[in-house]
Amino acid sequence: MSGHSKWATIKHKKAAQDAKRGKVFTRLIREIQIAARAGGGDVDSNPRLRTAVNAAKAQSMPADNIKRAILRGTGQLEGTSYEEITFEGYGPAGVAIIVEVVTDNRNRTVSELRHLFSKQGGNLGETGCVGWMFDKRSVIVVPKEAVPEDRLMEVALGVGAEDMRDEGDAWSIVSPPEAHEPVLAALTQAGLEPATSSISMLPQNTVRVEGKQAAAVLRTIEGLEDHDDVQNVYANFDIDDKELEALSA
Repeated sequence: MSGHSKWATIKHKKAAQDAKRGKVFTRLIREIQIAARAGGGDVDSNPRLRTAVNAAKAQSMPADNIKRAILRGTGQLEGTSYEEITFEGYGPAGVAIIVEVVTDNRNRTVSELRHLFSKQGGNLGETGCVGWMFDKRSVIVVPKEAVPEDRLMEVALGVGAEDMRDEGDAWSIVSPPEAHEPVLAALTQAGLEPATSSISMLPQNTVRVEGKQAAAVLRTIEGLEDHDDVQNVYANFDIDDKELEALSA
């Protein structure tokens, strides 16, 4: 299991803190706006928007907020014009990092991300420098206590899932992006409530880090995730479970 997967599980436990700061709503609203601008405001014909709206509903975002975000995205309401950019670079120990950003000021964001990378000894790279090391996949996490392994496997693999990974206290169902909605629908119909679901970037291989390098990698990831313009961060580090828990405590 990759360190990024374990880190994502720990991040989920911190979601309540982010929600209190309003960061979850901010990121979801931006994603809804971008999705609506790119593919239109009809959730039935825009899969990306449908996924964003479902994620917002899962966080109990009010329907009015969702509607306004869609209308701003389609230009029916005035609002800030955002640009979607993906940055790539290297963290400490050569860890590959992908950062997905939504910003209204590209130059400011580039400058600030470059500083965050270099602060721990990494560097912001050129487009494509690490993207080839990752695959886009649907990742749906289901708590182990919610369902037996064989039952979950039967439901998920029957509608297009390609792998099921043991994440300690949860199962991570990995599927091609186009199978995201069918798998999610099948789980819901089976009465299974995922802890999280998203289209993610999974590393093909991982870089093992420990000690000071592990701490520096996590500081880099945390710094990037705390940036207001950052939507998602993906990385290919691997850290021992106990060390990861201690560093993230």
